[in-house]
Order: sequence, then C-alpha cells, then structure tokens
Amino acid sequence: MSGTMSELEVLVSIALGVGLASAVGLRVFLPLLVVSIAGYAGYLELGSDFAWLATLPAVVMLGVAATLEVLGYYVPGIDNLLDTLATPAALVAGTIVAAAVMADLPPLVKWTTAVIAGGGAAGLTQSVTALLRVKSTATTGGFANPVLATGELGGSLIVSLLALAAPLIALVLVVVFVWIVVRFARRLLRGNASRALPPAGGGNREGG
Repeated sequence: MSGTMSELEVLVSIALGVGLASAVGLRVFLPLLVVSIAGYAGYLELGSDFAWLATLPAVVMLGVAATLEVLGYYVPGIDNLLDTLATPAALVAGTIVAAAVMADLPPLVKWTTAVIAGGGAAGLTQSVTALLRVKSTATTGGFANPVLATGELGGSLIVSLLALAAPLIALVLVVVFVWIVVRFARRLLRGNASRALPPAGGGNREGG
C-alpha cells in the first residue's frame, strides 16, 4: 500500500492485528498458522520483518506446532501444563502476529499498538480460558475439559478467519469480550468484598 494511509485504513490494520492477537489467547499457534497460510497464498501482506511467516517452511513448522498444541489440550494434565506455558507465550505471539499484519503503520505506532493492544488482548483471552480450565478441572475432575478445549479451538479458528475477512467486526467482538470480562471481574470482586465485611451490628454482644 503506497502513500499515506487514511484513518479507515489505519483502523482496519489495527483491527486486524488485535483480532488475530485475541485468537492467539485461545490457541497460540493456530492464528499464526492462519496468517502464515494467508501470507504464503498472497492474500495477506506482511511487514518486511515478518516475510519469513509467508514461506512454506513456516507454514509446515507452524502446522506441526498447531497440531501438537491442539492435541495436547485433549490430554488430561497436559492441558493445565500447556496453560502455564501458554500464558507468557500468548503475550509474545500476540505481539508478533499483530505487528506482522500492521505492515504499513509507522514503526512506533505499530509496535506500541502491537505490545499494548495485541499482547494485552492475547494475554487477557488466555488468562480467562486458563481460569475456566482450572475451574472445570476442580468441579468436573477434568471431564468437561475436552468440551472447553473444543470451544477454544473453534473460537480461535473463527476469530482468526473473521479477522482476515472482516477486521472491524472482529474488533467489535474483542471489545465486547473485554467488556464482559471486566463486568464479571468487578462483580466477583464486589462479592468477595461483601463476604469479607463483618456482620452489621459488630457481631455478637454479651448481654448485661
């Protein structure tokens, strides 16, 4: 893309990066694989620093990594271990995938947005799914974990493809997700605070 980018083009570029980054929080390697395939097929323009993502070796490498990651989440015990490893990996991968697709933005804007919005979206999504898996493991003994894993897989793939096809819609979904998470967290904190308060009247009194 030549010339100065319009405000809409900047917004679409950022929306694409943030949408893909949020999908990274569900599965680290799958969105990277989608971007790699799209770049290799010539559908997606990547930044010059990330041209390696659009090569056949990158497609094969990410394909193997994505397959192993997907299968690992269906193995009891391994899924929780993967969550521990995925937390820092999602931050890095979210930043990389966001920066890779925001090819025409000025470097300062691109990397600032990639780190804050891209890494933040990936980290938030991954943290929420990790907490859900911990709760699922505690309440169902892990029997519901494969259902959660399937939902995460489908969500990662759908959000990745939607980000490529309709970046602005994907960005709206990410904003709605963040809003729901914030409301849920505030409600949870309020509930914990109210339970921690002493009963009205200062507790039991001795008669006199």
